[in-house]
Amino acid sequence: MKNKKIITIGVFALFTVGNMNAQKKPYLDKNKTIEQRIDLLLPLMTLEEKVGQMNQYNGFWDVTGPAPKGGTAELKYEHLRKGWVGSMLTVRGVKEVHAVQKIAVEETRLGIPLIIGFDVIHGYKTLSPIPLAEAASWDLEAIKRSAAIAADEASASGINWTFGPNVDVANDARWGRVMEGAGEDPYLGSKIAIARVHGFQGETIADLTKVNTIAACAKHFAAYGYVEAGLEYNIVDMSNSKLYNSVLPPFKATVDAGVRTFMNSFNTLNGVPATGNVFLQRDILKGKWKFDGFVVSDYASIREMIAHGYAKDEADATAKAVIAGSDMDMESYLYVAKLVGLVKEGKVKEALVDDAVRRILRVKFELGLFDDPYKYCDEKREKAVVGSKANNDGVLDMAKKSIVLLKNEKNLLPLKKSGQKIALIGALANDKNSPLGSWRIASDNNTAVSVLEGMQQYKDNQLMFEKGADLTVGKISFLDEVIFNTTDKSGFEAAKTAAKKADVVVMVLGEHGFQSGEGRSRTDLNLPGVQQELLEEIYKVNPNIVLVLNNGRPLSIPWAAEHVPAIVEAWHLGTQTGNAVAQVLYGDYNPSGKLPMSFPRNVGQVPIYYNKYSTGRPIDSDKNVFWSHYTDVEKTPQFPFGFGLSYTKFDYKNLKVNKPTFAKGENVPVSVEVTNSGNYDGKEVVQLYLHDEYASIIRPVKELKGFELVNLKKGETKTITFTLTDKELGFYDNDGDYLTEPGTFKIMVGGSSDKGLESRFEIKE
Repeated sequence: MKNKKIITIGVFALFTVGNMNAQKKPYLDKNKTIEQRIDLLLPLMTLEEKVGQMNQYNGFWDVTGPAPKGGTAELKYEHLRKGWVGSMLTVRGVKEVHAVQKIAVEETRLGIPLIIGFDVIHGYKTLSPIPLAEAASWDLEAIKRSAAIAADEASASGINWTFGPNVDVANDARWGRVMEGAGEDPYLGSKIAIARVHGFQGETIADLTKVNTIAACAKHFAAYGYVEAGLEYNIVDMSNSKLYNSVLPPFKATVDAGVRTFMNSFNTLNGVPATGNVFLQRDILKGKWKFDGFVVSDYASIREMIAHGYAKDEADATAKAVIAGSDMDMESYLYVAKLVGLVKEGKVKEALVDDAVRRILRVKFELGLFDDPYKYCDEKREKAVVGSKANNDGVLDMAKKSIVLLKNEKNLLPLKKSGQKIALIGALANDKNSPLGSWRIASDNNTAVSVLEGMQQYKDNQLMFEKGADLTVGKISFLDEVIFNTTDKSGFEAAKTAAKKADVVVMVLGEHGFQSGEGRSRTDLNLPGVQQELLEEIYKVNPNIVLVLNNGRPLSIPWAAEHVPAIVEAWHLGTQTGNAVAQVLYGDYNPSGKLPMSFPRNVGQVPIYYNKYSTGRPIDSDKNVFWSHYTDVEKTPQFPFGFGLSYTKFDYKNLKVNKPTFAKGENVPVSVEVTNSGNYDGKEVVQLYLHDEYASIIRPVKELKGFELVNLKKGETKTITFTLTDKELGFYDNDGDYLTEPGTFKIMVGGSSDKGLESRFEIKE
């Protein structure tokens, strides 16, 4: 009874303190709406405190140790204690987050909590496949679960905001950040963007109050995926038609899904850096789309407007960023240094500051940080959640679904489970670090399951491993250029000896995990180092090769596509890489992935994408050279968007549109029968493509407008039905207005963008 009395007194004491806080700080009153609470808080804030909410600092000292002395670290620490910091990034772990949050909540005048951001791109510590690989699954529920696993682990470690999803549409594989997005198609990209936002945040904004969700951030706004020459941080120059129809739809989808933050991009658009672009941030995002969350700059991008030649100096960059709608300054140090003075001088209206602060506070209230600043600081939960078996099982499921079978001849796959001699060759086959991918700053090195370890689980075959050659030389880290082995072939002979003894050779080749990602543009999309030579040497002694690709972007592999009988696109699959690859190779999982980006025949075709526009001379009608083609290679991709094989076979028949003509605004039903005619149960991504044959603005030769992932048992037939509405039939004009026009439309339904059953219908006024 004595203990019970103490507990009762403790609860009463907390309740009383809560009431007192609500009286002293009325914005802590939970009975008021969020907007009312913001209305109560804003007038209490000094201009310096308002600007502080717009200031984000990177982690700058060992927060569980003594206060920093000297330099910028001491300055940032003093800003934190004054309430001049609204957010911090890369602070992670319950102890660290609790320490900085305690300063913000208990040592500042108003006690406004921090929002803690982190790059949770494809997992926190337990890593899922890179986003481009996840997109290859075309499985929206699996992608949503993957984001939810990432949110669960990140939130358990004190983080409440991720800088994802990346929804940049990109069709140039030279750009390293294609690994972060969903590929080349705006329709698929929009669906995946919604799935990821809901995975991170929950289905509604109200779900942000849950302890296992985090605020999402749509990035990079906008057109970063179209940097010229695939060169990182380069300029972008594009038409309004491309902007409205290809770039913006996934961003608009995230707004409709309730995403709470946006990040602007490093590139220019129409000659203006995105960070200072009124058209993008004020006119479209906050104006036309009515986005009520906040916009954060990319890392130091406000300051970089000076290097662009757009801003004269620091004060000019600050003013232009705020006026354009950049609400929070990530690591430029300019808002906190310059904005108060600009407001007092009348060069920036305080109303713009108030608008930005209101947006930032709104998200903090939605996360429940004012009600419980330490809600993400539970060490027991951190220990139980991070790296749990359930999370590992989840990322394994995602990894298997992300694998794409590109070629399978000579019945090499699936491998037999007994009685085979298998030579496993390639440095990447025994690599536990590279498969983790590029964005894994919270994970630990060498924690991936290697392909060798995965295949060793199947014990009834004779497995021989030989490295063949090192892939890289020297130091490997997130901040350093990867240097490849181009000379050492000393392991070739041992690999050839193993290959000669084998019934089947499995070669794991491709890119290192740090060869794609931010700052990793390439002009050569071939296998790096001596890998191509190793592949050809092994082929000479045993052509029964299964090539397993580990990569973060489409590669150019024309020789392998012609000679190697089996090719498996396995990307960078994260923590459970080896188990996923082994289960697919041995047939315990029937591959069902489809490419979200076209694979070029060579880098000279890049950018290459399926939803291209027809030229005036698309085909050779006169049997001469004057038509749209290359003289040295086919103009088609090596492997097209939407392509992917299975261990079984799917047949399509009876494509039907229920009538030839429809009135404008009328829905168009489309159906097709799909049969699993092979020897395995399997999954097929049934894809519907549309072509508007004539329009006021020319339309692509085909556009994805529907897909369904269908499970079919061996011999089973299902009828798949799509409904085309104005949303699928229309397009944006050059002013950003959505149009649906009468005309003739061609549809194609199949298992890839390159072929399928075709039909037509007409829309009349």
